[in-house]
Amino acid sequence: MQTAPSEVSEIAIRVRAVAQLFNSLDPSPFLEKDLDSDAEEFIVGWARELPRNAALRIAIYLPPETAAMPETARLGEVFSRYFDYRARMIERDLRELFRIGRSALAIGILALVLCLTASQLVAPLAPNPTMVRIIEESFIIVGWVANWRPIEIYLYDWWPLRRRVQLYRRIAAAAVVVKPE
Repeated sequence: MQTAPSEVSEIAIRVRAVAQLFNSLDPSPFLEKDLDSDAEEFIVGWARELPRNAALRIAIYLPPETAAMPETARLGEVFSRYFDYRARMIERDLRELFRIGRSALAIGILALVLCLTASQLVAPLAPNPTMVRIIEESFIIVGWVANWRPIEIYLYDWWPLRRRVQLYRRIAAAAVVVKPE
């Protein structure tokens, strides 16, 4: 079922205090605090389940006296900064993965060239045609196995990271509303 792009999907969070949303070991001021890992996991888990083309809204339900506190008005900014930061960190991991992929590809291609060359040089030294075939195929297999990791990186490993960046950017753009419960 497709969702209209203008539809808004809500993630509801019920807490007794704003502090429950944040990492209690983080000494940073309110605007730079890290979200509690359980709170982050809850938000990300729900966002992942909601339709991809729907805008997100995070509704934080607090006791009325807590919801009326002035600092709750800044929760949207705090959430946006935090999830934007997480998206940037995942993008950094993605760049690192591609850097590793380039290095692995250079090593893999060199190994493949050496193995193909070795298979041609060693083959004439073999005592019979069956041995020639075994030696040639063995070198070719080793050469291709040396390219396994770069192929895995460029075909498969980057997709989940790219999707997580998109998800975190989507959460960072979410409207955050504080509601009394």
